[in-house]
Amino acid sequence: MTDRRRIIAALCVGAVLISGGAVASVVAFSSAEATSQEEPSNTVRTGTAPITTGDLAGTTQATGTLDYADQRTIGGGAGIVTAVPAPGSTVSLGGTLYAVDNVPVTLLHGPLPAWRAFESGMGDGPDVQQLEQSLAALGYFDREPDGEFAASTARAIERWQKALGVEETGRLELGSVVFMPGDVRIASVDAAVGTAASDKIVTVSSLVKRIDVPLKLADQRLGVVGTKVDVNLPGGQRTTGTVTDVGVPTESDADGQKKVTIPVGITLDDPAAAADLQRATVTVGFPTERRENVLSVPVEALIAIDDKTFGVEVVEGKGKRRQVPVTTGLFADGRVEVSGDGIREGLDVVVPVS
Repeated sequence: MTDRRRIIAALCVGAVLISGGAVASVVAFSSAEATSQEEPSNTVRTGTAPITTGDLAGTTQATGTLDYADQRTIGGGAGIVTAVPAPGSTVSLGGTLYAVDNVPVTLLHGPLPAWRAFESGMGDGPDVQQLEQSLAALGYFDREPDGEFAASTARAIERWQKALGVEETGRLELGSVVFMPGDVRIASVDAAVGTAASDKIVTVSSLVKRIDVPLKLADQRLGVVGTKVDVNLPGGQRTTGTVTDVGVPTESDADGQKKVTIPVGITLDDPAAAADLQRATVTVGFPTERRENVLSVPVEALIAIDDKTFGVEVVEGKGKRRQVPVTTGLFADGRVEVSGDGIREGLDVVVPVS
């Protein structure tokens, strides 16, 4: 290898991704500069890598927060908090979220929040239907849920109250049950046992984790529902996710400066990949540009043939090497798209090795 090749191999910088594009910086010194800065000839080691055919995908990186989704603080009522669950525990259908004056507040399933007491004579409504659906799932309501609070509904409530060990009234006071779409996780306990009940007793979340990314306004075109993204988890583990929702521009104050971002929600394609993480900062790669069925080499294989021309050093028979000019395309994942006369799949090119 020539002295010029060693200098270039040591100082050639790969690709820098900028919003889906890339810029390659290759530093070439004059022969005089190379002579003055040359290191001993045995300090640069090289190997080879093949030119391959495949797909390249450029990405824009953004930082997000992985946490349990749909967090919501619940509480209410008058009295003293007498029981709270353990943080991180799971509460399932019919389970106790907390207790006030030793009366449990229980979890039922349904998309609508409770807005009135459940009792005989109340009007029909979807809240009654989701109550009956939950009672049926618990084994206390044996008819088809229909949204009408009938005598059968009151009897089902009485049977459930007996099982809970509370007064059997056939009536549910507002605040005695909390409807959530599914089972919940206790994200935090916000009131200690013995304190007065307030609107903030526990914070719950769904059992599913999601990633929230404040996407820059300049990158808002990347936030499209259904887009597949790469996710880098703590510890170097990589997985994938899908954009599930995109919000409206939101203004925040960071270090005294106003910043506008687009909130983007992402779910993991494989939730088990983050099973050991409760809350973490992650890096999300949004796809920006893609090349299919192109030739590429490792970025470090690029050399500067002159001030305007990139090239690679091809290894031929009996170890003979020659420099071949190339036209570069997309830089992605440590590789660069190349084309040019004499460039074909399977050829070996010289790369510096550590």
